[in-house]
Amino acid sequence: MQEITVLELKRKLDENQEVVLVDVRELEERVVSHIGGFHIPLSNLPSKIWDLEEYKEAEIVVYCRSGARSANAVAFFLQMGYQNVSNLKGGMKAWKNEVDNSIEVA
Repeated sequence: MQEITVLELKRKLDENQEVVLVDVRELEERVVSHIGGFHIPLSNLPSKIWDLEEYKEAEIVVYCRSGARSANAVAFFLQMGYQNVSNLKGGMKAWKNEVDNSIEVA
């Protein structure tokens, strides 16, 4: 499985590179903090993946709290034929620790 570190993602975002973010956490977690992108809880991904069909060829980075749920989501994306999908290593916890310690992580 392809992974991307929070520092690599931060660099891409700072350079305005085309990256599609997908947050697979629950709504109550996202309300506390997020780094943008689509919000599709992991449990809803099978029915909502079609909302992302236009991004099938784009670089997609999936994130959650720690990287476990997003790893499951990446596996699902790959199973559905998406090629360029990465798991955000360490998730929002790593983002807080390495990029922005001012955010809260639920």
